[in-house]
Amino acid sequence: MRKVNPVKPRKLDAGHLVTVDPMTQGQEIVFEAYKSGSHLVLSGSAGTGKTFSALYLALEEVLDKSNNMESVVICRSIVPTREIGFLPGSLEEKLEAYTAPYVSICTELFEDKEAYSKLSENGQIQFISTSHIRGTTINDAVVIVDEMQNLTFHELDSIITRVGHNCKIIFCGDYYQSDFVKEGDKRGIMKFMGILELMKNFTTVEFTWADIVRSDFVRDYIMTKDMIGEKHAS
Repeated sequence: MRKVNPVKPRKLDAGHLVTVDPMTQGQEIVFEAYKSGSHLVLSGSAGTGKTFSALYLALEEVLDKSNNMESVVICRSIVPTREIGFLPGSLEEKLEAYTAPYVSICTELFEDKEAYSKLSENGQIQFISTSHIRGTTINDAVVIVDEMQNLTFHELDSIITRVGHNCKIIFCGDYYQSDFVKEGDKRGIMKFMGILELMKNFTTVEFTWADIVRSDFVRDYIMTKDMIGEKHAS
């Protein structure tokens, strides 16, 4: 008898989400702060699980039928050109390059290669570029602002002022490693961070080398890179 693989449902719920436990002390702080109701700023190098943790916590809340959160809204700049028109193809095809990390995370979290598209079809996850956020109001959502270090102050200001009722917001990135060349743009992220530090209900978590979980190889590389940078700066 031929084995028939079970058909994956088109609409996902909390029961399809795998259980994720924090792997490091930094991640433990993130989980605790989020579940206490805090907005978050997650800063650290690549491989620390910033975006993975943010997306997991956001989806866990959105898929929980006991609350009124309706969707996860992912917002980021379409770097490096900042203009999506330079890329070939339709708008959806252009955005695929930027949604790929979230597609990968959703695949892992649901053990389903079509998880992201299913969530998108049902309005449970949305991707918005900073170029298209003006004039919108976001309600009943968890907003994840990714790669925040590559956003200007104007873009960060535009995003946070779109947040409406019943929302949480999580900023992810490494605000010490901006790709900006102009000093004014670099100062913008620090100005924005200064504002958040004075606001209520924001928790900033700065990940360290000990929080790098992608691989020992990546941890060794980043540690070496950072140490060389410190040596050259001194």
